[in-house]
Amino acid sequence: MVAREPISAGISHAAVKPAARRTLADDVHEQLTALIMDHAIPPNTKVSIDELARQLEVSPTPVREALARFEEAGLVRKESLRGYFTTPLLNRKQVDELFEFRRHLEPWAAARAAELVDDEGAGRLLAELHTVHSVPPGTDYESYKALTAHDTRFHELIFSLADNQVMLAAFQRTNCHLHLFRLFYGTALASPAVSEHSRVADAISAGDPDRARGAMAAHIDLSYNRLKERAQ
Repeated sequence: MVAREPISAGISHAAVKPAARRTLADDVHEQLTALIMDHAIPPNTKVSIDELARQLEVSPTPVREALARFEEAGLVRKESLRGYFTTPLLNRKQVDELFEFRRHLEPWAAARAAELVDDEGAGRLLAELHTVHSVPPGTDYESYKALTAHDTRFHELIFSLADNQVMLAAFQRTNCHLHLFRLFYGTALASPAVSEHSRVADAISAGDPDRARGAMAAHIDLSYNRLKERAQ
């Protein structure tokens, strides 16, 4: 995993900036997301609401709101009488289970999307691919957050085009891309993934279920191979 400097005794004042007031809740959520994803708040560490509120120069309320959203996403957990803690990084068994889940669902979804695709659906896939203009060179959250968002949107779009809301909801509950990017990010991960997305989208847009299924299965397996050694 890319080395990130943890801040074990509170959050460095250099790591945060006062949140803008215009969109306070979103600004606080975004800044705390960066701190968690970059391990400035290390995994499996107690989160001090008051300390974060002081450093972000806000009241504790938007910090609590952000933590509630993180709890839903699995980035923090709340313990009775103890407060919030960041969750540990995915371990090898969890990575294996997550990719096993994806292998069952996503190739089917890609094939089904290819069966149902129309011009509007193909246009949506192409538009999503065009949101990735270049692979970011950095290894911090600010560099790769746009790619994380694209990755999530792309895979969710395929479930949407497959017209299966139950599978889409199950996939969304895993927050898999958020947790996988938190485990590791780098150009070696990003560049192939973008190319693989193009192959999946081409097969779906062509209305070729077999090719779409195979392209998605290959993407999932290649993603797993890129990540499996990063988990302990």
